[in-house]
Amino acid sequence: MATSAEPRFGTDTLRRGLEAPTAAPLMALYADDAEVRIVDRNTQPSRPMVLHGRDEIATMLDDVYSRDMTHQLERCVVQDDRAAFSETCVYPDGVRVYSESMVSLRDGRITEQTMIQAWDE
Repeated sequence: MATSAEPRFGTDTLRRGLEAPTAAPLMALYADDAEVRIVDRNTQPSRPMVLHGRDEIATMLDDVYSRDMTHQLERCVVQDDRAAFSETCVYPDGVRVYSESMVSLRDGRITEQTMIQAWDE
């Protein structure tokens, strides 16, 4: 049974995690051995940024959530041990970041995530 210390992955839990003011609620959704691959203008498909484990993922998310921006879950589909979602982030000056993620789940936690992101320049 899931407790508040062990949230189960779902659209509402993901929304609360993504749209929170800190990275902590989102980090609770990752397994200890999770891996995140990020593809964008700077880290292209042949050489994506790859983060291994909760510590590396937390460092990246803490940096993102330290910025003055809002985060909004746009869409989410969960089926069995897979999920896909899109997120929009907006800085105060109107610059937007958009990302699409595909994730694999184990016991209600993210074990693998591939994120493709783009931003206004």
